[in-house]
Formats: sequence, C-alpha cells, structure tokens
Amino acid sequence: MLTPISMGCEMNTRWRVDGQVALITGASAGIGRACASELLSLGADVLLVARDPAMLQSCAEELQEEFPENCVRHFAADVSDTEQRQEVFDWIEDLHDGLQILVNNAGHNIRKATMDYGDEEWRSIFETNIFSAFELSRFAYPLLKQHANSSIVNIGSVSGLTHVRTGSPYGSSKAALHQLTKNLACEWASDGIRVNSVAPWYIRTRRTSDVLAKPEYFDEVIERTPMGRIGEPEEVAAAVAFLCMPASSYITGECISVDGGFMRYGF
Repeated sequence: MLTPISMGCEMNTRWRVDGQVALITGASAGIGRACASELLSLGADVLLVARDPAMLQSCAEELQEEFPENCVRHFAADVSDTEQRQEVFDWIEDLHDGLQILVNNAGHNIRKATMDYGDEEWRSIFETNIFSAFELSRFAYPLLKQHANSSIVNIGSVSGLTHVRTGSPYGSSKAALHQLTKNLACEWASDGIRVNSVAPWYIRTRRTSDVLAKPEYFDEVIERTPMGRIGEPEEVAAAVAFLCMPASSYITGECISVDGGFMRYGF
C-alpha cells in the first residue's frame, strides 16, 4: 500500500525527466535554448546541437554553470546537411549514454513571394525544417526504442496549420512536419516512442525581431492574438517539457498550439 510519502514521490516523478538524455537541435538560442534549460531544470541531461560553434559553446557553458548537477554536452553541426546529421549520431553513439528525448527544433526561413524564391532558397527551407527532422528521427529510433517511454517533440508552427505571412515554403515544410508527427506517432507507438509537436505563433526570438520591429505589422499580430502579447521561448519550452514527461504518457500524435489563442480567433 502506498504511503502519503511514497504517493508524493510517485507524483513528483511523473512531472520530471530525471536521468533522461535529451537531444535538442537549434539549441544555442531562442526556443532551443529555452527547451534545454527547461529539461535541465526537470532533471534531464542534454545534448545540444547548433551550427555556430562559438554561440553553442557559450550556451553550453552558461547552462552547465546554471545546472551543475546535470550533464551538458554540445556538438556543432548544421542539421540541414545529410553528412553532418550522421556525424551527430556518430557522436551520440560514442558517448554511450543512450537517448530518451529528441527535440527537433532547428528551423530556417526566408520570407518571399512564392515566385521570387531561387531553387537553393526554397530547398534550404525544406532541408532544415522537414528533411532534418525526418532523418534525425530515423537515426534516433534505435536508441529511443530501447526505453519504455521515449519522446520526440517536433517544433512546428501555426503556419503549418493555417495561412500566415511567412512564405509558402515555410508553411508547407511545417505542415509536413505536423503530418510526420502523426505518422510516426502511429507507427512507433508499439515501440514505446511517443511523437508530438507544438505549433508556436509569434515568439520573441532573434528570428522574429526584425519583422516585429515594424510597428504596423506588430499591431496586426497583436490584434489577431486574443491574449494581446507576443509569446516567450520559455512558454514553448514548457509545453515541450510536458510532452516529454511521464505525466503525458498517454498523449501521442498531438499538436499543441502555443499561440495566445491565435488559432481560435474568430470574428
């Protein structure tokens, strides 16, 4: 029979990810960094991947100082490149620490009218936003299925659910990412791997700073957001962390909009 103390311990562990190893792409800033910090605070060890070696190292050192009891490792790689995606998992295999969580956060966009994109531009968006998540999930699969309850969380976008003025390649790539989430959730459920996604609206990051600096555009965004403000990276990270916890063990194939009500707005 469970005592009040043991019941309390059981409840606490449902809301933590102690001892789990989490790989986060695009981890040196914005949503990726916030996800790393959130998961560290909940007991995970993290593997950080991003393109810029200097930024990545600085991020890793700061997080390690903030969470000295956890293990923070980093590997500089551009996950839009097939060979570098393989190098990431060669590195993970060499660590011999396993993997329980994958956060496919790396993203890229160029805002243009559809007919104005060059081939390299639109292909780079798809390569980063969907092809990298597809291949990294495949690489992670043998490691994730070794555990009873592993998680993949894909960072999608409301632009993959409805029209947003981000450009058609970005919206299409995020829509594909949401569909990949559903397919993998069904296909890998029997392997103990849950696959979910989050769909942020405008979040205060470096990527959104330029467009939100335009007063008229900013006012339009706020007008379409029932909560009347821009979201913070930590608010996305909280949803990601929940989807990785034992507390969400019966949730898979789901997409949580982190959007201040944008997707529910009517007239």
